[in-house]
Amino acid sequence: MSSSDDQKREVGEAAAALVRSGMVVGLGTGSTAAWFVRALAARKLDVRCVPTSAATGELAASLGMTVIALDDVTEIDLTVDGADEVGPGLALIKGGGAALLREKLVWEASKHCVAIADGSKRVRRLGAFPLPIEVIPFGHLSTALRISDALAACDLAVAPRLRVRDGAAVLTDQRNYIYDAPCGAIPDPSQLADALKSVTGVVDHGLFLDLADEALIAGAAGVERLTP
Repeated sequence: MSSSDDQKREVGEAAAALVRSGMVVGLGTGSTAAWFVRALAARKLDVRCVPTSAATGELAASLGMTVIALDDVTEIDLTVDGADEVGPGLALIKGGGAALLREKLVWEASKHCVAIADGSKRVRRLGAFPLPIEVIPFGHLSTALRISDALAACDLAVAPRLRVRDGAAVLTDQRNYIYDAPCGAIPDPSQLADALKSVTGVVDHGLFLDLADEALIAGAAGVERLTP
C-alpha cells in the first residue's frame, strides 16, 4: 500500500469515529471516501446510509450496510466525503469522480459535512485541479461555448474540455456529461460559482463553497482537523 493509500485509510478511519448509532449518514464518492465506508462498515453501527453515487451504494450494500435514498429522509445527520482540493475557508473542488451533482444534493441536505483528504489535496488557492462542470448532453457543444464566456468574465481565459474515457464521453449517474475547466488558479470562487450556475445547460459545478463544517487532512504527522 502506498503512503497516499495509508493516509486515505487513516483519515477514513478517523472520520468513521465521528459516527454514532442512530445516525443517517451521507456516504461520499471516490477512493478516500471508500476507505471511510469500509471503516464505518467495520464498526457495525445501527446507521442508515445515503450514498452519493451508484458505486458507493454498491460498496456499502456489499459490506452489509443499510442503504436508503435521499428522498427517504428529510435530513442527514452527517456526511463524509472526499475532495480534490481543500482551499482556504474549506472551499473545495469536487467532482473528479463525476458524482458532483449527487454529492452536492446530499451535502446540502446534511446538518454537518466533513471533507476528508490526504495532505496533497490541501492548497493555498483553488484551481490547479481542473474544475468539473456537469452539463446536459443536449446541445453540450453550445453550452461549452457559453461556459467559456462565463470563465472569461471571471478572468479565466481557458476552454473547458469534455471528459472522455475509452473514446466516449463520461456519463454521470444522471446520464449527463462532464466538462473540466483547467483554471490553474481561481481568483474569485464565489463569482465563478454564480457565473457557471447562470449558464443554461449547466446542471452544477464542482465548487463546494460554505458547505464543509470541518475537514480531516491526513499527513505524515497524523490527521489534522481544520475548521473554516
